[in-house]
Amino acid sequence: MTARQAEVVRNTKETQITASINLDGTGQGQLNTGMPFLDHMLDQIVRHGLIDINITCQGDTDIDDHHSAEDCGITLGQAFAKAIGDKKGIRRVGHAYVPLDEALSRVVIDIAGRPHLDFNVEFTRASVGGFDVDLFYEFFQGFVNHANIGIHVDNIRGRNTHHQIESIFKAFARALRMAAELDPRMAGQMPSTKGSL
Repeated sequence: MTARQAEVVRNTKETQITASINLDGTGQGQLNTGMPFLDHMLDQIVRHGLIDINITCQGDTDIDDHHSAEDCGITLGQAFAKAIGDKKGIRRVGHAYVPLDEALSRVVIDIAGRPHLDFNVEFTRASVGGFDVDLFYEFFQGFVNHANIGIHVDNIRGRNTHHQIESIFKAFARALRMAAELDPRMAGQMPSTKGSL
């Protein structure tokens, strides 16, 4: 099997990021975005998606976390797009419902070659651990735009914002793992009637 791994270095005046991804990983990661709560959420992708991620970010968090959160999404999206390759043989579509106590979230993914984000989440508070929860939308939008995939994110219920977010990231991890998996019945074939994604 060809290694489905990639590394991306992205440097701007606002952030300097190095990110690597292994889609066929074993749940290993080194996460240092400068935003501890985002690191905690990325660890959900690593553990529940079995997608190895190493990421470091030096950003202008003294101003705000916005640039770093968005740019981490962009850089991981670029790495994902490189790692997934020509998409032959993948399942393409994945979905997951994940509860965390009172919170329940659903994520549905299509590795379609078209970026789209539908984000239906009403957070119950504005920040968790000092992190502005609005920035999760920016993270996912950056990821989607550069991974060229479609994602529907729905927090169906939840009272605790930490639980809402964590259930979303666990569902995202499991849905992404399912969609990116190689399907032995689809070996070498493009999962599209168009013949390309």
